[in-house]
Amino acid sequence: MVQEPSSHDRPAPERRRAAGRPARRHIERRWLRELITPILAILTAFVLSGIFILATDVEVVNAFTRIPRRVAAPFTDPANEISLEEALRYHPPEVAVGDSVIVGGRTLRVVEEVSDPETEIALQEARDLYPELGPGVIIYLNFFNKPEVGVRAAWNAIRTAYGALLEGSFGSPTRMAEAVGAWLQGDPSQLATAFYPLTESLVAATPYILVGLAVALGFRAGLFNIGAEGQYFVGGLTSVLVGYSIRGLPLAIHLPLMLLAGVVGGGIWGAIPGLLKATTGAHEVINTIMMNYIAFAVSDWLLSGPMQRPGFRPISPEIQPSAMLPKLFPSPIRLHAGFFLALACAALVYWLLFRTTIGFELRTVGANPRAARYAGISITRNYVLAMFLSGGLAGLAAGNDISGLIGYMPNAFSAGYGFDSIALALLGRSHPVGVVLAALLFGTLRAGATRMQSVARIPVDIIEILQAMVIIFIAAPEIIRALYRLRWTREEVGRVLPSETGSS
Repeated sequence: MVQEPSSHDRPAPERRRAAGRPARRHIERRWLRELITPILAILTAFVLSGIFILATDVEVVNAFTRIPRRVAAPFTDPANEISLEEALRYHPPEVAVGDSVIVGGRTLRVVEEVSDPETEIALQEARDLYPELGPGVIIYLNFFNKPEVGVRAAWNAIRTAYGALLEGSFGSPTRMAEAVGAWLQGDPSQLATAFYPLTESLVAATPYILVGLAVALGFRAGLFNIGAEGQYFVGGLTSVLVGYSIRGLPLAIHLPLMLLAGVVGGGIWGAIPGLLKATTGAHEVINTIMMNYIAFAVSDWLLSGPMQRPGFRPISPEIQPSAMLPKLFPSPIRLHAGFFLALACAALVYWLLFRTTIGFELRTVGANPRAARYAGISITRNYVLAMFLSGGLAGLAAGNDISGLIGYMPNAFSAGYGFDSIALALLGRSHPVGVVLAALLFGTLRAGATRMQSVARIPVDIIEILQAMVIIFIAAPEIIRALYRLRWTREEVGRVLPSETGSS
């Protein structure tokens, strides 16, 4: 028999490849675990949100409880009529309370006591007009009599709602193809309208990327930054002040200066809780929440007083044109260069966390502050630095919105980005790439919610329910594992939330 050569008899390159296979398989399994749980969480959230949609849709509820069918002879329209023979299977041979009868071209509901003669008719009067079940009487079946009616109505409701959501988020593929075809033939006029939904999703995702990175960076350092909302406000105040008060500078100087002001303002506001955490042990959650309220009050005072534009509205003056981020496309598309700035910040945060000594120290402090202190790493410096960088990213998001979209700072500035950022960091597993993907998801949901409400008459609150369920399933992956019977070994690859001691 020919024996297989031992590992020591193999050439060096083959031994290295053989040794590397288990590591590659381990990495592949780890990435599979990291990806499939969020994907299943999102799908499960969509399914449960669909149940909410069905439960709040009047037509679906009626289709499952009261399916109207007009008794007809001859029977020709299965969608609206029912034959007399089939009707007698589900209904007594005479008119009953709850039926409807056609009188003089009007449909009247049969009741015991008439309270509205315009829509109701007494039972005895209905039986006098229709002594037995037959043409002219409308009976109401239930789901168990006609299950296909309820299923069809439920499918139509889900298809309409999620179809409108997708079209509002990405646009109509047919319209986009037609616009591209017309553009190739020399008519670019349809491009803006066709691609507007997709660009709006990117616009909505831009601040989400930055504020999500802000909270994720804090998580990596073992800090729970609840103050991104206040840091966003302060960053907006400092950036808009530089944007409208400084005049005569070229765009190449004024725009970076304005964005830098937002970073510094938000960073200083975030560094204060970090310093208190490091020096006094004060919990950053409490401090950042309190700093939020201070930021809101300061914003109200400034925009109603020293920074108020002439007039009655509590808004700041408009920033100079030299402080505006360039628009990438003509109106009505609002996509601006800030989107690519946000992506660049995500790449920079990744490089900082995983390719630099500073990032290693931040992650070490987040993983085990006692071991980091024993290794000679300054806990105070890293806590302050982490919160400064976290607040700076939130402040940059505010400056990005002001210089890229609205051009001034209103009193009701934020759309809840600072609080949604916690969900983004959880969904993205505190990793810059994951945060970008989570931000794109939230951006598309926000952009498509408006069309879903207008077309399918589904309240925007359903989107908030959807986001909340995604967060629940991401924060508690054991639910997903139990639902789908995932039997992976429980190997901790890094906790998402910092503990009370600051470990991550």
